[in-house]
Amino acid sequence: MGGQKPENESYRFSYLYENLPFNMPFVYAPQFPDREINITSFGGIGNGQFKNTVAFKTAIDDLAEKGGGTLLVPQGIWLTGPIELKSNINLRLEKGALIQFSRDFNDYPLVETSFEGLDTRRCQSPVSGKNLKNIAITGQGCIDGSGDAWRPVKKQKVTESLWKKITAKGGAYKRSDYWFPSEKSLKGDGVSNMNVPRNLKTEEEWQSIKDFLRPVMISLIECENVLLQGVSFSNSPSWNIHPLQCKNIIIDDITVRNPSFAQNGDGLDLESCENTIIVNSKFDVGDDGICIKSGKDEDGRKRGIPTENVIVDNCFVYKGHGGFVVGSEMSGGVKNIKVSNCSFLGTDVGLRFKSRRGRGGVVENIYVSNISMQNIVTDALSFNLYYGGNSPSTELIGDKKSDVEATNIPPVNEETPSFRNLYFKDIVSVNSRRAMFFNGLPEMKISGIQIENVYMSAQLGGKFCESENISLKNVSISPLMGPAVIVENVSNIEFDNVSYPDSLKTGLEIWNTDIHQIKDKTSSFSEDKIELKN
Repeated sequence: MGGQKPENESYRFSYLYENLPFNMPFVYAPQFPDREINITSFGGIGNGQFKNTVAFKTAIDDLAEKGGGTLLVPQGIWLTGPIELKSNINLRLEKGALIQFSRDFNDYPLVETSFEGLDTRRCQSPVSGKNLKNIAITGQGCIDGSGDAWRPVKKQKVTESLWKKITAKGGAYKRSDYWFPSEKSLKGDGVSNMNVPRNLKTEEEWQSIKDFLRPVMISLIECENVLLQGVSFSNSPSWNIHPLQCKNIIIDDITVRNPSFAQNGDGLDLESCENTIIVNSKFDVGDDGICIKSGKDEDGRKRGIPTENVIVDNCFVYKGHGGFVVGSEMSGGVKNIKVSNCSFLGTDVGLRFKSRRGRGGVVENIYVSNISMQNIVTDALSFNLYYGGNSPSTELIGDKKSDVEATNIPPVNEETPSFRNLYFKDIVSVNSRRAMFFNGLPEMKISGIQIENVYMSAQLGGKFCESENISLKNVSISPLMGPAVIVENVSNIEFDNVSYPDSLKTGLEIWNTDIHQIKDKTSSFSEDKIELKN
């Protein structure tokens, strides 16, 4: 599956398409004219002091007028304001090259864009491109977004010495342990809902909170044939890399870094994109590592563009709220995703799927295999359809629903999110807080869950709530306490060779579930290991 390889042509990523469970065309790297220019030829100076904004603009304009090619950035520190890419240009960073973005907010005008799935205004991104074809950022250098100049900081997330160093710069306080870089930044927080300002009407109102409108570092909107390869992307003001409504993307052998305390410091947010390969890359960030999105609530449903046909392979996530993540902005839908041969080491959640009532959208055909996870702070595998916006390490996600949510069940409509056809195979997770958690909605259960060849050790076992059509085959769960598996309001769940320590008092705990909806093919749970709580 996955398209036809042209005759007599070698394709580097053909191995990714072997036994691919959905149709996806081959994604090829963009090709560029055999033309190369050096930023120094346009007045560029890489001494970390000279501002190269004009040099980058002049060089890119010149190259574009000639039909495109490669803009070479040699060793040095290249201070600059925003860089706007153009079609048919490869921005190539040589070894030792560091593009350092300005810390002067005046260099970043307000632009119309999208953030957290909503149409809004933000400061211009350090690197941006819109409606482009054939673009690339490649090489062995680094791009630094000077995000520490923009981001607020919470005291509990940093050391005492770092807190003193940060707050010595001045700024403003929302409270004694919550610092903002400026009064404008703090004011913006007060008029925003989930980082997006509401009800601003005049230019003066927007300008009065401009410092709050932190840009994503790499913003690519409606672009086609995109390559990010080899480069390190670090210290972004908010999200690090954000392709939006793009087609045919290759992300290969990149490193994405943000401090662990970086608010909204996501690594990669792939939103409403089609045909993407993400391989051989490393993420060490302050929020979600590799995240799939498609717009939020009414704005996302109106756009109606899913993220589809995505292959993630041989990637590592060291820190972050989630290793591989879908949502919570998934209102346009997410489908045909394969994640394989990845490791998540110390993330808050390993495999994280999140949404809530009001989002709408369908997430389906997710295939996850050959995953290793270690020291996951909360759940190794988590589906939470009661997502409230908090990080999983500060609020243990979905452990309980409010009385309002539990009793006031709304009818199914376009605002109801749906998760279905989910496949997890050949997974090992050691030392998480909980093995797995599926928390669906009573009006729209998580449906079609297949878990096979899985070993998980954790403080707590696995829990399935408001889910249906579940299969666990060759699954071993070793909790330190409590039952191996809890089911609550589930229908049609099948166990086939599920194992757990003999020392556990309870293997299976059942809440509000008809016993006839549970099938145990291999007698995984003896009668004395089953506890009914109905």
